[in-house]
Amino acid sequence: MVKTFIMEADLINPTATEENQTTEETTMVKVNDADDGKFEIESSSSADVKPLEVESGDADTSASPSPTETDNDGHKNDTYPTGQSPRFGGLADMVDASLRSIQSAGSAIVHAFTKINAEPGAPFAVTSSDLSDLSSERTHTALARVLEKAAKNLPPCVPEEEESLKNVRVQIEALVRRIGVEEEDDHARDHEHYKSDAHKHDMDMAANALATVVLRSKPEEGITNEQSDMDFRREVFGTNAIADKKLDSFLKLCWDAVKDFVLIMLILLGIIGIAVETTLGLEEGEECGACWIEGAAILAAVLIVVLVTATIDYQKQFAFVRLTRSLHETNTKVVIRNGHQVSVIDDDIVVGDILSVNSHSLASIPADCVVLGPPVSGGLRMDESSLTGESALITKHPGDVVLSGTTAVQGSAKLVVIAVGTASVAGKIKAQVYESAEHDGEGLDGDEESPLFTKLEKIAKQIGLAGSAAALLSLVVNCIKGFAFGDENPKDVLIEYIVVAITVLAVAVPEGLPLAVTLALAFSSNKMMKEQNLVKHLDACETMGCATTICTDKTGTLTANKMTARAVYTNGTDFSCTDPAVSLGDFVKQSSDRPSQSTLDLISTLIAVDTMDETTLEIDTGGNVKSTSGNPTEVALLVLACSLGNNYQDIRQSTRGRTDKGELSEFLVEGKQIGFSSARKMMSWAVPRLEGGYRIYSKGASEVLIARCSHQLMKSSDGNYDEAAEINDDSRQDILGMGEVYARRGMRTLALAYRDLPDGVDFDAKSDSVLNADGSEALEVETDLTFVSLVGIEDPLRPEVPGAIVLCYEAGIDVRLVTGDSPNTAVSIAYQAGVLKDFHFTGNADEKIATNLKPNVLMEGKVFRRKVYRIDDDGNKEFDQTAFDKIWPHLRVLARSSPDDKLTLAHGLNQSTLFTDMSACRKLKKEDNIDVFPDRQVVAMTGDGTNDAPALKRADIGFAMGIAGTQIAKDAADIILLDDNFASIVTAAKWGRNVYASIQKFLQFQLTVNIAAVVTALVGSFAYAKSPLAAIQLLWVNLLMDALASLALASEPPTDALLKRDPVNRSKNIITRRMWGNMLGQATYQLVVIMFILFAGPEVFGLKPGHEVEREDNENSTHYTFIFNTFVWMQLFNEINSRSLEGDCNVFRGIHKNPLFCGILLTTAVLQVIMVEFGGQAMHVHEDGLSAEYWGYSLAFGVASLPIQQVINVFYSLFSRYYGIWRERRRVNESRRQTTRQIDS
Repeated sequence: MVKTFIMEADLINPTATEENQTTEETTMVKVNDADDGKFEIESSSSADVKPLEVESGDADTSASPSPTETDNDGHKNDTYPTGQSPRFGGLADMVDASLRSIQSAGSAIVHAFTKINAEPGAPFAVTSSDLSDLSSERTHTALARVLEKAAKNLPPCVPEEEESLKNVRVQIEALVRRIGVEEEDDHARDHEHYKSDAHKHDMDMAANALATVVLRSKPEEGITNEQSDMDFRREVFGTNAIADKKLDSFLKLCWDAVKDFVLIMLILLGIIGIAVETTLGLEEGEECGACWIEGAAILAAVLIVVLVTATIDYQKQFAFVRLTRSLHETNTKVVIRNGHQVSVIDDDIVVGDILSVNSHSLASIPADCVVLGPPVSGGLRMDESSLTGESALITKHPGDVVLSGTTAVQGSAKLVVIAVGTASVAGKIKAQVYESAEHDGEGLDGDEESPLFTKLEKIAKQIGLAGSAAALLSLVVNCIKGFAFGDENPKDVLIEYIVVAITVLAVAVPEGLPLAVTLALAFSSNKMMKEQNLVKHLDACETMGCATTICTDKTGTLTANKMTARAVYTNGTDFSCTDPAVSLGDFVKQSSDRPSQSTLDLISTLIAVDTMDETTLEIDTGGNVKSTSGNPTEVALLVLACSLGNNYQDIRQSTRGRTDKGELSEFLVEGKQIGFSSARKMMSWAVPRLEGGYRIYSKGASEVLIARCSHQLMKSSDGNYDEAAEINDDSRQDILGMGEVYARRGMRTLALAYRDLPDGVDFDAKSDSVLNADGSEALEVETDLTFVSLVGIEDPLRPEVPGAIVLCYEAGIDVRLVTGDSPNTAVSIAYQAGVLKDFHFTGNADEKIATNLKPNVLMEGKVFRRKVYRIDDDGNKEFDQTAFDKIWPHLRVLARSSPDDKLTLAHGLNQSTLFTDMSACRKLKKEDNIDVFPDRQVVAMTGDGTNDAPALKRADIGFAMGIAGTQIAKDAADIILLDDNFASIVTAAKWGRNVYASIQKFLQFQLTVNIAAVVTALVGSFAYAKSPLAAIQLLWVNLLMDALASLALASEPPTDALLKRDPVNRSKNIITRRMWGNMLGQATYQLVVIMFILFAGPEVFGLKPGHEVEREDNENSTHYTFIFNTFVWMQLFNEINSRSLEGDCNVFRGIHKNPLFCGILLTTAVLQVIMVEFGGQAMHVHEDGLSAEYWGYSLAFGVASLPIQQVINVFYSLFSRYYGIWRERRRVNESRRQTTRQIDS
């Protein structure tokens, strides 16, 4: 069979002069289908097109006949000639082989070229640097240079293919001559040449040439999905994964840790101790022996602390790396590979990948790209403010560069990736940031600025000041005693007095507190990760524990995000399917009053055309849906179309102006997409009609679309076809009423409509009478529509949500639903979930619908905005906090809301000071039984869209959806819900309260130690000029043992009892009155025991006083060793008491469920035994340890801490009771002295 094509021999600039253009030749090309299975192209002109052989197996032999072709039977195909393609002309066949039949001559050239260079490892014609320069310059001239270099550097091929390669060069060079106009000044882009259709046409070709010829990709098929190809592209052009920030070395972290003031004091103490013991402390002729050991032990302990601190900081760095990697795993984009849309993480994107982007899946662009044609109506509009600082949206056309880090705000397009990683503009900036020392504070270091750390630092400073005062007091008293009232030689004892003072200071300061808090937060965040909460900032753990309000989305958070069409209203008939085993499509087709086939086909066509390409179904050979991707609502619609017996992909590919595949892809430019926006609450797509003009298909919010309909589709009298009848008020109310019925069943309602438009219609014209949802003028083409169908889409409630919301209310956390759904749909879901209760409805309201709710319990977004904003004297809109405070205590559901409403809600709740107005609070309690939290609200907000990011940032804690959330939403959030489940938010609240409680438990334990140790050291220094607890012993207690205790107490798992309490007041002191009672009670008991052993111990237990032994015999005494051991065991058993903050009788409750706590307690006990029995001089204990008798006494005093706690509980209860009675009596007596009388006006 012989096929003939019309083809331009050379693509000559249509604006060229006669000097460089004399003829415009058209070449007749014949393709002979030879017997050897190869095509041969024969040129009948002297033009520079030579014969080319292409294996027929590589050709798309199933494609439709090529334009202007005649077969052997003499039949002619009346399509456009190759040289008159509506999009590219002759070059289309060469650079866009995948968009047209490969049987054309130009396609054969490109196909052969692609085949020549597609071998693994074949060199590319350009380098990563060339493409990086293109993304940096972002000019058409730069694109021309890349194509020109590619034409010159096309890889060599076998001799018989040299001519085809030459043809490729000729075609590209011709294109380069047309687009490569030098931009010599700032006004070059305003030249008429750049505004002409011819130039836009050329840029469309250039972009596709870049993808197809230069990068060996295809706009509709992408690159291959073979690992070898992607590895080679990474080797040539680089990877999209930016190298991790250089971590601080372990030695640097050690140096940072040793700069701590207390550790410096301890180092000085150790050095002074060694110096004194080895020089001044020796009598004449005495040898040192092991006198240096205690000072060395102090230095060794400091070394351990430094190593532990540095290790924690080192692990924090890796924790940030793991967090970054976890976030990267949630950053996915849709690319086309092997002709299929696949989801890949940003790091796996390579040069040549075809990205599908649109304003639906709003996300940051992961790499530098070039826009591919054909252009879509309205173009792709990008927000480049993150890189350029310009807030104005930039419209992108084919051939324009789109930078990484920018976001698609309007429209959609396909992009070919040209630069990744550090070769991209954003990657270069990121690499520079990571190399800069000014940014060393990135990561988790910012957590120290949280309110929690501020409170703890304040406590630490207060304790430090008290410790410094105690140390100074010790030094002054000892100096006065020794020098004024004694006969001590200042030279001999002054250094000893200083050592004692430093010891008092060391024990007073809670050095282990920051380490303990970090351990608690890190432990909790790791546990939360296992429960689907990815914590980005450590302080977010604790903040969530203070949350008083959760503002939650509906779709995917309260519901399962498995949208399913369950009802359809068309031709005046309702088809509601209640059997979950039967699809809606089958139910409709099997109904006795089924719509006509033309109606079903129209519904399927409308759905297939007016949905995004990124929403896809994977259907098996049996017609069953295997998997889905994209927008859940659109997935439900596509499944409906399939169940009606239509393949949405076939509909798209056979619709001119809608498909980018096959022979009709050339006409995609004729289609006009009007993307979804929250302002319009609808989406439309216009495609050309065979008889001329356009048909626009629209879908959107039912009340919005129905208001724009002037006709509705009705079945004809014989039922065989449909006809558009004018819609009257009764019909409109019937449709709206059916929508209300669907909404009351918890379904989201979408309306489907269409309109036929004439030739030459202005798609940008605005309506004079119809407004969008936000009050702006509507597009004229989206009015006067014909109603086709109302679809009810159900998203079932997650089964665990009602129980989780009950827990929130029990915990004093209000839950507010913020959704874009209609009021009745929102009420239905809110009532099922438990956000709304029976008392929120009026009187005997049997129907749980919006109109039966009490005032302000539900508001629509437009009403909410109207009430909480006022117009000032200058005509500007201003937030009215007073008006907001009248609404928010009642508000439970915000329907038909916009992202800005979320921001307003978060801001208003956070700034409200209604709790200070006691009269208003009493009125709310009396009239509506509403309790107002006695402090500012702590707001948690959920969000998944880019427009939600401001609200997530404004809220005290933002939750982004890990599955449905966009990248910008995740960047703005504090915690990412990996499963998009509301129940996980409750888990976060429970863990947040547990973190706060764990820190309180440790403070209770730590400060008890500090109080007892400081008083003991002071009394010892006053009485004997020496503390009975040596510095090394206090170091063991205050640093090492407390660090272990902090981890043990932080490991306490959260209990459901935590959610029975009210949220923590943000201004409340972290140390409660009950904690003070526990601390002072236990510290008093410990001091009584220590003072008893210190002063009465020698007589009672038959011991030689420790100060005499150490002064006379110059050895460590059993007396002081006994005091040290008893002191430690009292702390160990008090650690068990510290598990409870409220004075529980059974302090062992649940201890068996925490093996880490038990293990740490046992480890500390074993270490104490080792310290006493084998520590010797290093631990300043007796060289033979303690006998069993003294061990028994030590353990007995330690165990006594447990019953002492019960005594404390009893005394505290009595005190609280009688103190409360006393306060009430005082209040009554004061009231009696007050009189009120009516004041005459």
